[in-house]
Amino acid sequence: MGAEIPKRLHLIRYFSLVSFVVITTVVVSLAIVSTRFLLIESVRREGLLTAQAVRSIAEMERRHADMSLDMTMGVLLEPGREASGSEPLRRAIARVRSEFLDHITHLPDVLLVNLYGADRVIFWSTNPRLIGRRVDNADLEEAFSSGDAVAATTGEHLGESFFGPPGELYVGHYIPLGDGAGRVATMVAIYKEPVDLIARIQRSYLLCWLAAVLGGVLIYLGLFWMVWRLSGLLAAQQKQLIANETAVALGEMSTAVAHSLRNPLAAIRSSAELALDVDAPPIRKNIEDIIGQVDRLSKCVSELLISSRPLCGDREAVDPVAAVDDVLHAFDQQIRAAGIRVDWPAQPAPAVISHRVLFAQVLNSVISNAIEAMPRGGTLRIRIAVDVRERRLRLTVGDSGNGMTREQMAMAFKAFYTTKRGGLGVGLVLVKRIMERFGGSIRLDSREREGTDVCLVFRTAEGD
Repeated sequence: MGAEIPKRLHLIRYFSLVSFVVITTVVVSLAIVSTRFLLIESVRREGLLTAQAVRSIAEMERRHADMSLDMTMGVLLEPGREASGSEPLRRAIARVRSEFLDHITHLPDVLLVNLYGADRVIFWSTNPRLIGRRVDNADLEEAFSSGDAVAATTGEHLGESFFGPPGELYVGHYIPLGDGAGRVATMVAIYKEPVDLIARIQRSYLLCWLAAVLGGVLIYLGLFWMVWRLSGLLAAQQKQLIANETAVALGEMSTAVAHSLRNPLAAIRSSAELALDVDAPPIRKNIEDIIGQVDRLSKCVSELLISSRPLCGDREAVDPVAAVDDVLHAFDQQIRAAGIRVDWPAQPAPAVISHRVLFAQVLNSVISNAIEAMPRGGTLRIRIAVDVRERRLRLTVGDSGNGMTREQMAMAFKAFYTTKRGGLGVGLVLVKRIMERFGGSIRLDSREREGTDVCLVFRTAEGD
């Protein structure tokens, strides 16, 4: 059994789905965690500020009444404290308590104030219906045990405890007041609806979610772009790998065939040349046709061998004008026989980076194609343009032949594709390989019934 063909991996599709789920999960989780942290920290800071305000008021009232140091506000607020001592002391305690409670009940955004004794029973409240109730909750116990202010976020659960309906958020602050000996004498519980805090939290929530969503979108787009580029690169490399494997296989096959044909063709040509001594004109003509066809086959064999072997030759500076003159001189007889006019205004040009033999091979292939495209005559145009800034030289070879269709142009650089009868389709492929080997490029511009222009772009040797 043959090896199982692996299924095609749709990289972009899988990445889009998986990354969307992962990034969305991370973004939502981070947004929830950050907003929750923001809420807790904001409420905690609000509690610390409220505790500082309450303790400052307590200390100010105590000093204003000239109370002794052991008469802390926590002690002064204890139930029955105003009934003990001398009459002036009782009046002073009652006045201190009244002013303190009036101050804290008129703090901004206050909804409810409760005073707890050490037994966790409410002995004073802005809502008389709550007096005498015993409250057991974790926040209250924490405040009693630690002696520090505790801020507890709550919701709309107290209902009848408030005189007015609470808003979307209210917070409860447990503020312990000591007795001077390190024990908590009175616990002040203040429930507030901090309007400004709510507005700030809402704005912060919006900013957190916007930042999280925007960050997630940017990360997703950035990763998607990278994977999209990677997918395109992998597809191109896979296509190139297939093309290389095909070229290697065809090259090996063509090399074997070419070497196998060389000796028989040489023997046929030698025998035909010996038979030219026959005087009969019809026989001579047939023998000359045999020699011509053998020469054409030999040319095809040579092209096969050239296209299949690795390119060799170190880069060197080549004079393009002299190279064009030499190739035109070699094709002079064919040009004259076809009635082709050469339009070549030779002018000095900088040397280019290439190899003399390979450069001549490129020109031979391109000019040969141009001549064959004009069997009934035409104009062969050769132009040189220099781009000094980009250090490039453009050598354009154009003909006035029939031109090429879009489909033919798309297939022009495919191995063994040709529109010429008896051609092999390796000429332009070899030209492209040579141009790319020396950092150049080739471009075709053809129009049906108007001709074809082949633009060869070379790197100039100046400065290298």
